[in-house]
Amino acid sequence: MRHLPTALVYSRLLLGGLLVLLSYWRVGHFAALAVGLITAGLLTDIFDGILARHLGVSTQKLRRLDSTIDQIFWAAVLAATWLAAPAFFARYAAPLLALLGLEALTYAVSFLKFGREIATHSWGAKAWVLVSFAALLQIITTGEAGALFWISFGLGVLSRLEIVGILLVLRQWTSDVPTLYHAGQLRRSRPIKRYKLFNG
Repeated sequence: MRHLPTALVYSRLLLGGLLVLLSYWRVGHFAALAVGLITAGLLTDIFDGILARHLGVSTQKLRRLDSTIDQIFWAAVLAATWLAAPAFFARYAAPLLALLGLEALTYAVSFLKFGREIATHSWGAKAWVLVSFAALLQIITTGEAGALFWISFGLGVLSRLEIVGILLVLRQWTSDVPTLYHAGQLRRSRPIKRYKLFNG
């Protein structure tokens, strides 16, 4: 049981790779398969942390691994979605590139300041993932996302900027920092309340 959270983390590599291959091969009923695979990936992302905290194995190493594989999984989801709906990505290239640039900025700040990747797992980032999940499913199944895309874009911009703020405020690298306010509390050496469902 102690290895289950790690297995759930690594399972997203398999799910993401399979998703890209199915999209590339243009298999029949791809949309339905994609919905299942992306949903499975999201559920493993939710429950790996909950189980790790419940089993007492939520280490910094595991949280860093979780963040890295999250990025790989969602990059695979984007790649598969692009293969399935290239016209959508052509229409919205500018905002998508802006989001990718902000994502790169967060990692640049983290590596420059702390020499390691991000593992803040902020509440804003979690909200962005949920809305983006819905938007990506709509794109895959219909080729459009409408208002969901712009809501996802706005949350993406705000959550990336908040993460940059969190990284700049923190004195030392810390995982599971819910908000910029909590980063300020940690900077003042004040304890923050942690919830097993959301942050270690």
